[in-house]
Amino acid sequence: MPDKKEQKQKRYIYIALAVYWVILLIATSLPSPSLPDIKGGDKLHHFSAYFILTTLLAVTFLQANKPLFRKYAFILAVLTAAVYGLVDEIHQSLIPGRSCEFMDWVADLGGAVTGSLVVYFYIYFRRLKTRKG
Repeated sequence: MPDKKEQKQKRYIYIALAVYWVILLIATSLPSPSLPDIKGGDKLHHFSAYFILTTLLAVTFLQANKPLFRKYAFILAVLTAAVYGLVDEIHQSLIPGRSCEFMDWVADLGGAVTGSLVVYFYIYFRRLKTRKG
């Protein structure tokens, strides 16, 4: 059974994921003229948003009580983000000034894969260091 510190850490990651996901949903629901114009382009926004989402999802799945979720955390994180990205693109087609674009979804997917890989390699190298040290 997890100790209180572990339970508290789990709670924080669940809260962080929920808050971030709500912010992401709100941001993608705003009409286009309401959004600030940030240099770097639309695809960078998509990539970054889904990088963060998938990082949080991977960590959440890694802390899940179900062994199957932990075993496939990285794949589940990418699949969850990919499906959500597709649904979000369709949702954006209903928002004034927004559109549903395949390349936006590709950027979402790129951010998701990268986020999952970053968490995977962080954990891999941390375990490797622990074994050696």
